[in-house]
Amino acid sequence: MSKRIEAKYKINRRLGANLWGRSKSPLNRGKENPPGQHGQRRKKPSDFGTQLMAKQKLKGYYGNISEKQFRRLYDEAVRRRGDTSENLIGLLESRLDALVYRMKFAPTPFAARQLVNHCHIQVNGKRVNIPSYRVSEGDVITVKSKSKDLALVLEAAQSPERDIPDYLEVDHKEMKGKFVRIPKLGDVPYAVQMEHNLVVEFYSR
Repeated sequence: MSKRIEAKYKINRRLGANLWGRSKSPLNRGKENPPGQHGQRRKKPSDFGTQLMAKQKLKGYYGNISEKQFRRLYDEAVRRRGDTSENLIGLLESRLDALVYRMKFAPTPFAARQLVNHCHIQVNGKRVNIPSYRVSEGDVITVKSKSKDLALVLEAAQSPERDIPDYLEVDHKEMKGKFVRIPKLGDVPYAVQMEHNLVVEFYSR
C-alpha cells in the first residue's frame, strides 16, 4: 500500500491546482507557492516537465495510487482497443475507492480509501476492503448499515461541493449507488483540467 507522508493539500500546492475543488484547499487562501520553508521558484517547464506534471496531477487526483499501480493501469489501457486516454480514465473510474468518492459517500479520495480499507463498503452485498477493486457495470455499491450514520459519510452526502455524474445512480437515503456505465473522457467531473494526452505522451516516450 502506498503511504503518503506529506499532507494531502501539499499536493495541491506542489502542482499549483486545487485538484478536488475543495474550499479548504490552501490555494483558496493565497498559498500558491510550492511547499517548503521559502517555496520554490517556478521555472518554465520543458516538454518532459509538462508531461510529468500532467501525469502527477492525474495520479495525485486519485489519492494514494502508487507509481507502480498507475503504470500498470496505463499498460492495460494500451492493450485495450480504442483510445488509450479514454481507456485509462475508464480504468481509474472503475476503482472502488474512486466510485465511493464519486457517489459522495466520502469527502475526499483519501477518505474513500479509508472507508474501503476499514470494511465500511459492500459491493453487491459482499464486503470488499480493497480500494483498487475493479467494479463492473451494473454493480451496486452500498455503505454498510452500521456505517450509514458516520459523520464523515453524512457530511460528504450533504456537501454542495460536488455533483454526481450521470454514469452513476445514487440513493443517499439508502446510502447505495449503482455503477451504470464506464464513463467517457468528457463525462468525468474533474475540478481542474486534466491533460490526458500529455499523460500518454509521458509514458510512450
